[in-house]
Amino acid sequence: MRKITLTTFIILAVIMSVFVTGVMAQEQGGTLVFGRGGDTVGLDPIQVTDGESFKVTQQIYDTLVDYTPGTTEVEPALATDWEVSEDGLTWTFYLREGVEFHDGNPFNAEAVKWNFDRWRLEDHPYHFGGEFTYYSYMFQGFPGIIQEVNVVDEYTVEFILSEKQAPFLNNLAMVPFGISSPEAVKEYGEDYFKNPVGTGAYTLEEWRQGDRIILKANENYWRERAYLDEIVFRAIPDNSARYFELQAGTIDMMDGVSPEDVESVESSDEIKLSLRPSMNVGYFSMNFNVEPFDDVRVRRAFNHAINKQEMIDAFYSGLAEPAKNPMPPSIWGYNEEIEPYEYNPEKAEELLAEAGYEDGFEFDLWYLPVPRPYIPQGKFIGQAIQSYLSEIGVTANLVTYDWSTYLDKTKKREAPTFMLGWTGDNGDPDNFIYVLLDQSNNRNAYANDELSEILLEAQKTMDQEKRVELYKEAQVIIHEDAPWVPLVHSTPPIALKNNIQNYIPNPTGTEKLHRVWLEE
Repeated sequence: MRKITLTTFIILAVIMSVFVTGVMAQEQGGTLVFGRGGDTVGLDPIQVTDGESFKVTQQIYDTLVDYTPGTTEVEPALATDWEVSEDGLTWTFYLREGVEFHDGNPFNAEAVKWNFDRWRLEDHPYHFGGEFTYYSYMFQGFPGIIQEVNVVDEYTVEFILSEKQAPFLNNLAMVPFGISSPEAVKEYGEDYFKNPVGTGAYTLEEWRQGDRIILKANENYWRERAYLDEIVFRAIPDNSARYFELQAGTIDMMDGVSPEDVESVESSDEIKLSLRPSMNVGYFSMNFNVEPFDDVRVRRAFNHAINKQEMIDAFYSGLAEPAKNPMPPSIWGYNEEIEPYEYNPEKAEELLAEAGYEDGFEFDLWYLPVPRPYIPQGKFIGQAIQSYLSEIGVTANLVTYDWSTYLDKTKKREAPTFMLGWTGDNGDPDNFIYVLLDQSNNRNAYANDELSEILLEAQKTMDQEKRVELYKEAQVIIHEDAPWVPLVHSTPPIALKNNIQNYIPNPTGTEKLHRVWLEE
């Protein structure tokens, strides 16, 4: 009998879901209330990096290409077809005709060029409102590897690259590259992040900052109209309070389910559990610009000091596995041969003594202020790390900020140590290792020239087998340098009412909801 792989299983599940929902009568209408751990930072997808923003922007905007539900396989979206030249430097996209932005302006090749020029050209008059971080991450700065964007005709657009990029198509499917109405950006200027206009299944009705975002179905959507009339995203920071509201019926679904509530969900007659395919990493990072974290012996000591399995048992209800690499084993190119740093406080103390810290030291440990899929209870996990480090004579002072400030300060490398994580955007190793640890991008001032050379070579290599070897080599270097303590790869639980149909969680951490419907 042929072995069924995880990918095959996911594809079969998606096909089965499509079949079932095709047979069952979809109910058009109704409001879905989604409870989440924090508010959105902004609604211009190119300006933000947080998942709470992407949950919403993915409903408002479309990208040139998209991911098949439940996977990171690329499928057509605003582009119906594409081709690449033999040298890998020219990509031509054939666009969908008859699509309109929410403001009634036409979607066409000129709009695509305008968006990409806005993102890639720092002297563009509308290159403002944010750092356009994801563009810089994925396309190597400004203008980066996209040297030209040319309008061939009304519905054909051409990208000229300065060098080959193996994950180029997967990158374009990422949520940050949703196409905005040029006229809307011009109209709202610096306030565009509060007045989004895309081509997506939903339009913004209202944003009560710190509380909720209300979306309405786009009656002129180029696909079939969304089944739901309205989606409400509510910010409820406390996991237990969010679950209480789900039980009370004031919200319809939630993520960030606390481990102690998983069993309750599974035994409920009114609520069901959905598991997001694991494609993430939660980590504890150390700033190379701050003593003593510039010493590899200290960083390795911390890796030996933290009991990951104990934390998984306590805070993840078993829905996670210990991490040893900066990317999860579900991503191709994962280096299984690397030996993890074992939990060994005695070894940690020896390394600290070698580094001259036999009496320990004191530092600030920044913990996550909001629940994230990879770190669902930031303060408790921070306290656990604090306790483990106290056992080797190190004093950690717990510090946090509101979510947007936390992200901004860690981006500016102001934190001596911090907890963060990452959910993969496109299923490519580049999206983990280059984005998180290359010296041009990272939040902890980690720099290794050999690593950077390997990562850039991997981006330009179109042969996947060669890329696998390069990424395995990169993981060896990272393991030896120990810039992080990789903590966990989680399988995030989502709780939802039984009447919610055709919800397919995506491994990227967010998904379009236009095919979700409510059963009476």
